[in-house]
Amino acid sequence: MSSRALPFRPGVAAGGYPERRGERPPLSRALRSVVGWLRVPSRVRRARVDAFARRIDTCAAGLADLDDARFDAAVAELRAALRREGLVPAKICRGFALVREAARRELGTPHYDVQLYSGWVMAHQGLAELETGEGKTLAATLPAAIAALAGIPVHVVTANDYLVERDAETMGPLYARLGLTTGTVLEREPEPEARRAAYACDVTYVTNKQVAFDYLRDRLIGAGTRSLSRELGVGASHAPVMRGLCFAIVDEADSVLIDDARTPLILSRPGAPEDDATVRAALELARSLEADTHYRVDAGRFELELTDEGHALLASVADDEDPFTGERRRAEWVQRALCAEHLFERDRHYLVNDGAIEIIDQPTGRRAPDRAFEGGMHALIEMKEGLPLQPQRETIARISYQSFFRRYLRLAGMTGTAREVAREIWNVYGLRSVTVPTRLPSQRAYTRLKLLPDSDAAWTATVERVLELHRQRRPVLVGTATLEASERLSGMLELAGLPHQLLTARQDAEEAQVIARAGEPGRITVATRMAGRGTDIRLAPGVDESGGLAVVAAELSEAARIDRQLFGRCARQGSPGSCEQLVSLQDRLLETWLPARLRSALARWLGDGPAGRTLPPLLGLILTRTAQLAEESRGSRTRRRMLQSERKLEEMLAFSGPGE
Repeated sequence: MSSRALPFRPGVAAGGYPERRGERPPLSRALRSVVGWLRVPSRVRRARVDAFARRIDTCAAGLADLDDARFDAAVAELRAALRREGLVPAKICRGFALVREAARRELGTPHYDVQLYSGWVMAHQGLAELETGEGKTLAATLPAAIAALAGIPVHVVTANDYLVERDAETMGPLYARLGLTTGTVLEREPEPEARRAAYACDVTYVTNKQVAFDYLRDRLIGAGTRSLSRELGVGASHAPVMRGLCFAIVDEADSVLIDDARTPLILSRPGAPEDDATVRAALELARSLEADTHYRVDAGRFELELTDEGHALLASVADDEDPFTGERRRAEWVQRALCAEHLFERDRHYLVNDGAIEIIDQPTGRRAPDRAFEGGMHALIEMKEGLPLQPQRETIARISYQSFFRRYLRLAGMTGTAREVAREIWNVYGLRSVTVPTRLPSQRAYTRLKLLPDSDAAWTATVERVLELHRQRRPVLVGTATLEASERLSGMLELAGLPHQLLTARQDAEEAQVIARAGEPGRITVATRMAGRGTDIRLAPGVDESGGLAVVAAELSEAARIDRQLFGRCARQGSPGSCEQLVSLQDRLLETWLPARLRSALARWLGDGPAGRTLPPLLGLILTRTAQLAEESRGSRTRRRMLQSERKLEEMLAFSGPGE
């Protein structure tokens, strides 16, 4: 796609604040869905990658022999052509050749063939599924540099501040060799002037959260809300910090565009604290109700509802000092209090840290200290934990990642796990997922999934398996679904005399360093879900000979794609490695989605038989995959409902501007 498709000339950003409005892509929803089923996802054959690499080699003829001055002249010539003609295929290929040569000169690591093809996919606004460890960070420099040379501001969006700094520092010399500037936007640097300078660079590395919140602040400025702008600290000049939403390359795209899409981004300011009497009365009433009589809880589906008896009881308890001012409001508060008591679990959904509630982001397992539960839930959990009530936050702007990223004029992405959600990514964002083959044949060994009758048996089997692998001097990475599970396993490993490193939401500041050392001989690392994603586990000398990194999944993830992310930590770049899964029939997902009678029958069959009896691998796979598919479908429905509600809100407020 040529940059002439953009609403500004190549190399010149439009006046104002360039961004896309309306549907993306310009297809009807029904037609987009049909195209998705026919063409998404797609898998590229190795021969096609090789043919594209030969095309780049042709464009690169003679570049290696150029001295610095003539190389700079070649870059200047390309810059002028891109700004004159746009992102046409011939200029993209020539640009890729120059970027690869710059990488060879500055980094000592020219792009591999699979990285070149991944860059081609992203340059054409696609999502490249590149196996974990294949070098997505370097691949992203290809479309980023070409777009920046064409004069298009580029945002490379990644998961956390560590990766922002690491990637910008590592790739900075490459961009500088092409005459491009690199900026970073970090959470610890809130000053608007510093952010404005970072966004003024040709290529800006930033987290998804920071870029979305900066956009919301800019929208407030654009709406003329100057008092709010001052309150939010966007600077005395009241100027936007960004140059618009021109081109985003989203790293770990499935995590950002799918997993994080269920949580709206809310820009807020301090408000009045919740009334202590209301919160206390709600909790007291909730604790006086009886389960199954006055309310029903489905913890697996994270649902709770009052019964008719519960509503009747609440209607009868009103008195002159009732703080709720109405029967309906009383029922709403009590239902929230019941959720705080029975659904929101400490060390699973939130932490208590320095006398404050900190939310645990469920898709990543990381702390989200700047996030708060809505609708009085935060105050209810604070009182439940015996903490003083903090001032509540007043919402002044909100947006979902689904709405936000659809507003970029050009959007691309890369990840190691996209095919399971490829159609949703196409339907929502207009990104076609393309699976690129690995550079070297994979040596990953998959051990059969093992189902055990109960959680005690599963944890015991996990410890025994870790001990067996540790005796082989293999590094072991154990992945769990929750902080609570990680700490339970850590205690069992300690009792077994197995030294290990525990990485949970409590240690997210050390995340990258811990994961980076997980490839040392005999090292045991217990990590909550996605901890360390984006950080390479480099194998120490001699580890290959012992079998490489062993990954053990101790619980089911809510999606098979997330399990694949964990398994992708081993056997990178053709190295050996193995992965296996030990799952209890009491796993939350199986308890939620499999019939109780079936689970009981399986548990009896497993427990009453000889030691070591397991289900046939195919049956175990069918059972676990059925539960995961049901959970994935529920998540997809949640995201779809959120997007539909935002569309309706935008339509209702169209006369006064955007919905946020």
